[in-house]
Amino acid sequence: MISLKNPDQIGKMREAGALLYEVMQKLRSAVKPGVSTAALDVYAEQLIRKNHAIPSSLHYEGFPASICASVDDQVVHGIPSEKQILREGQIISIDCTLLLDGWQADSAFTVGVGEISAEAQSLIEITEQCFWKGVRQAVAGNRLGDIGHAVQSWAEGHGCGVIRDLTGHGIGREMHEDPPVYNVGEPGRGLRLRKGMTICVEPMICAGDWRVKVDDDEWGIRTRDGSLCAHYEHTIAINESGLPEILTYPGFAWDKEDA
Repeated sequence: MISLKNPDQIGKMREAGALLYEVMQKLRSAVKPGVSTAALDVYAEQLIRKNHAIPSSLHYEGFPASICASVDDQVVHGIPSEKQILREGQIISIDCTLLLDGWQADSAFTVGVGEISAEAQSLIEITEQCFWKGVRQAVAGNRLGDIGHAVQSWAEGHGCGVIRDLTGHGIGREMHEDPPVYNVGEPGRGLRLRKGMTICVEPMICAGDWRVKVDDDEWGIRTRDGSLCAHYEHTIAINESGLPEILTYPGFAWDKEDA
């Protein structure tokens, strides 16, 4: 069932999103060679709790950490570990969700560890571009297929694969709500978007084949062919007219040519 939010509820989600943005900016700056993914996880939890929020991922369906830290060919759900020390040239995707005053915010980014290859940097940039192509379609009256088609077209047009077994999602009081938000699709198909919907658009784009496999820990998911993968996500609110509000990117404003 899809939950439409009123302006007051979206205001609460905006506050959660602003806090998560601060957390993610500090995590991005903390990614360096020699840092363990466990240290990043501890830092994230400290940042979240000192602001009177709750790390939503911690213990969610048994997940043991406050962030997902996925390195290189790992797509999502990497479990932070003291044994996983970041090395120059790797890429890491950090996905974090928090709960503030009963409302969720969810965001993810991929960043290089020190100096990275041109291929890796290009993948990160294409993945972020996929998000922006998709989110421009997140307007009341459009359909979910419009978002997926925009993401898929941009990724495949640049020779990349789109992970198909994982999706974005609705969000609100719960981390995962209806509807699923696919990164592939046909324009004009799927659920019609309505004012008050709050969703997460999150392209997961790989340098090779889109097929994935599950790690032995039954959490981490990585590309089957070992190709690099990047992930980019924001929580957004659907408006009746104009482009959506990006709740986890406070201060962002669309250019006039976009509106």
